[in-house]
Amino acid sequence: MTMPWPIEPMTAASGDLPAAGERWGLELKWDGLRVLASVSADGVRASGGGTADLAARYPELSGLADLLPHHDVILDGMVVAFADGRPSFARLRRRLEAAVPDARLVREVPVRYVVFDLLFLDGRPLFEQPYAGRRALLDELDLAATGPVEVPPYLDAADTAQVAELLEFTREQRVEGLLAKRLDSPYLPGARSDHWRKITSLHARRVVVCGWKPGRGRREGGVGALLLGEYDGKGRLCVSGCVETGFTDAVLDGLHGRLAPLARAGSPFDEQVPPEDGRGARWVEPRLVGEVAYSVREADGRLRYPAWRGLRDGEDPLEVVREE
Repeated sequence: MTMPWPIEPMTAASGDLPAAGERWGLELKWDGLRVLASVSADGVRASGGGTADLAARYPELSGLADLLPHHDVILDGMVVAFADGRPSFARLRRRLEAAVPDARLVREVPVRYVVFDLLFLDGRPLFEQPYAGRRALLDELDLAATGPVEVPPYLDAADTAQVAELLEFTREQRVEGLLAKRLDSPYLPGARSDHWRKITSLHARRVVVCGWKPGRGRREGGVGALLLGEYDGKGRLCVSGCVETGFTDAVLDGLHGRLAPLARAGSPFDEQVPPEDGRGARWVEPRLVGEVAYSVREADGRLRYPAWRGLRDGEDPLEVVREE
């Protein structure tokens, strides 16, 4: 059969960890760019993130042709940049912004292609094959041996002791979370299915409210997002990000009333505020402490995907110190 291309990726629905004994495979949730890659005698093609041809942007993918010289395949995976051994989306952002990276950028910010599925193999589409069968065929290709490509193993969720260890690892290493995939699940291009579940590993963190941004739509005229900060070890107030989710209308109304008397003319931060945060910001004295849940902390100190949990009245903002 002619190799189908392009293909829209299958995506996971948010959900809970499968019950003990159920037949699911567990993978780490990699913080990067989802990329599908086709490899054939014609070369390597790649698509993802709404871009039809990523091969030039990530020349590391060209190594797939050398790893698979006698195969026609379509792979599904993530392009990931690492910092201190952990995935770093903040670091990957430098590569995302470069349409065609120069040799220096490729050296400074190398990426790896983390492969977790096989959709086509030597004339055979594998969409109807179960996940466990596709993974077995992927392992037989022996991609993980060399080059900027790896195929991490999945863990059978029936092994409850190893599942507990894996969850603890995601918390300790600040990995975004897990993906659970039914071992008998087919691949459904372009579909979001409960056959795959994303289980986010969230952490709680105290933050200082340093400003707010006006809302849009039904939030127009009120608070739409909060600008967050933490003190570093030298007592400087540093940017921790912007939280836009986790609010009810009643909470936003209450926040507007608490923030209005604290208004100030300029930023309270002791560092430059990123343009996307500072644009349209209404600054306040840093006197209110709140709590957010978040997935990971990026290399620049920002909290990724924060969700508001509420104010923590009576707490001293100066005690909200960023961990090293």
